[in-house]
Amino acid sequence: MNGTPIRLALVGIGKIARDQHIPAIAANPAFDLVATVSPSSRVEGITAFHDLPSLLAAGLDVQAVSLCTPPEVRTTIAREALAAGLHVMLEKPPAVALSQAQVLVADAGKAQRALFATWHSREAGHVDAARDWLSGRSLKSVRIAWREDVRRWHPGQEWIFAAGGFGVFDPGINALSILTRIMPGAVAMDAASLDIPENRESPIAASLSMRHACGAPISAEFDFLQTGPQTWEIAIETSDGTLLLRDGGSKMLIDGEAQPDHPDAEYPRLYARFAELVRSAAVDVDLAPLTLVADAFMVGQQQRVAPFEF
Repeated sequence: MNGTPIRLALVGIGKIARDQHIPAIAANPAFDLVATVSPSSRVEGITAFHDLPSLLAAGLDVQAVSLCTPPEVRTTIAREALAAGLHVMLEKPPAVALSQAQVLVADAGKAQRALFATWHSREAGHVDAARDWLSGRSLKSVRIAWREDVRRWHPGQEWIFAAGGFGVFDPGINALSILTRIMPGAVAMDAASLDIPENRESPIAASLSMRHACGAPISAEFDFLQTGPQTWEIAIETSDGTLLLRDGGSKMLIDGEAQPDHPDAEYPRLYARFAELVRSAAVDVDLAPLTLVADAFMVGQQQRVAPFEF
């Protein structure tokens, strides 16, 4: 594959695939989108298949797949792809359970194929700068507020509140992916409170109490019912100033002073990284964000709240 485009199939053609993946693939000469896989959607001008077995049976020359399906089916499809000798890129979260993700890592090693568990929010413009700024500073506290409107971002997507759909942790894990990227040390879950609608299986709101390895408290508030302006913020107090990440990491303030903006390049950066992994058949799977979500479900107190309908 040296010097030639990686022949890629996109599996799952929903909002995130159309809004982010397809434009990023089209802009990257390292990839050639040769097929899509979806039971109900297709992309004009691209060969379409109903499911992955149909694609594999067709004998089309495909070298890699990018999975944008709901998380509950991701592991099964990824294992099929790896067994067929394909390189695999996973939307977040990489699986609905830590054990499933660990199996995928083992499968990738056995098949000698690339496996990339992506965390797109880590690629926001100021995340790396925030990590650099925090390095060497003494942490005092962290406050996370991640509040958005599920009806706006996931209209009619019933799967998100089913078992394995993650509920409010679907966006919340984005905050945790940034947190675990920028913290100069480990983060542990102490306690959690999960609000689950009476007619659903996954939470619509959550409060988390965590602690950094140095002892500094970390709190997080996740809400899936915020209308109007959306809130994606991480506020960090250190012994040597304060840092505020806003708009999911695309803006940063230090001691109240706004830092120069960087262009949004989350998905272009992810595909650039996937191309590197494919060339070397390497594995890049960080399970720290998924571990914190699993811990929240394990230690969390669950409250039933009002029913939710889209």
